[in-house]
Amino acid sequence: MSSPISAVSQMLERNQALFVGKRLLVCGALEDDYPRQLATLTHSLTVFTTDYCYYRSQQAALGDTILFDHQLGGAPRFDALLLLMPKAKAEAQYLLAMMTPLLEAGAELFLAGENRGGINGADKLLAPYGDKPVKRDSARRCSLYHGELSKPVAPFELDSWFGRYQCQVGETELTVLALPGVFSASELDLGSQMLLASLPAMQGSLLDFGCGAGVIGSVLAKRNPELKVTMVDINALALESSRRTLAINGLQGEVRASDVYSDIQGKFDRIVSNPPFHAGLKTFYAATETFLAKAPDHLQSQGSLTIVANAFLRYQPILETHFKRTEVISSDAKFKVYLSKV
Repeated sequence: MSSPISAVSQMLERNQALFVGKRLLVCGALEDDYPRQLATLTHSLTVFTTDYCYYRSQQAALGDTILFDHQLGGAPRFDALLLLMPKAKAEAQYLLAMMTPLLEAGAELFLAGENRGGINGADKLLAPYGDKPVKRDSARRCSLYHGELSKPVAPFELDSWFGRYQCQVGETELTVLALPGVFSASELDLGSQMLLASLPAMQGSLLDFGCGAGVIGSVLAKRNPELKVTMVDINALALESSRRTLAINGLQGEVRASDVYSDIQGKFDRIVSNPPFHAGLKTFYAATETFLAKAPDHLQSQGSLTIVANAFLRYQPILETHFKRTEVISSDAKFKVYLSKV
């Protein structure tokens, strides 16, 4: 049975005649089963997602129609693009720059999203690709814009989209490379700084959960040359950013997609994380609560979990339920660092 669809998808349902018979490419903030409906309307459908959790939820139904990666290439082959507006404007620009070279001249451009999520900036987003788009619909606090690819587009150059900055954590200096929309894309956040300042020397194996641009795992790998580091995230842009951050600093580590522990094998001596609690525009605790509750199953007998979290988040009761001992090892008005031992 299909799950309920989002307000954006309900608006698209009212306008689905626009997609009939199209060779349609869909990307952006995908969150429901609506692409399954599109598959019955279009001539052909390709769904591109950077979200591994979404990919896993749809892969059985969509098969080869859905792709998970940080980049999509190939010759022009689509006559319509539907971009579901992501949270970060820079990520929308990245996706448009990547997808428009895959469109035939004159292809239709559709942008849809929640009004609070930046969709009403569609005019500026589409300006490099064609004339001013038409607002096709506005419903349920969402909007749909419709334009046409009427300007020539440059080939997509992945390397040009990486932001770069230097960060200093104690005596450890790191070069960070990050794609748009990735956590810690432009600077090291204060929570991660507190976490890294709280960690002692390490040995054995480490899991960096929700690795973002790879700062935490890379700093720890640089501090502890013998440490075996594994980094996981659900975001393909984060995973590629972490690979690049490791490489530019001459560090070794395994980087892989995992929906919480879905693709994690073996046990670790340490798990370290600044766990995410936002998904798009929504506050989202379920994945992090699962991560905390199941962590002991993925730790060695003397293993430990160290996380940093906003002070208002009630993670301590969860940790105390599943670990033998939990303590706050650092805190200020905004953040707390928890150390839990199995």
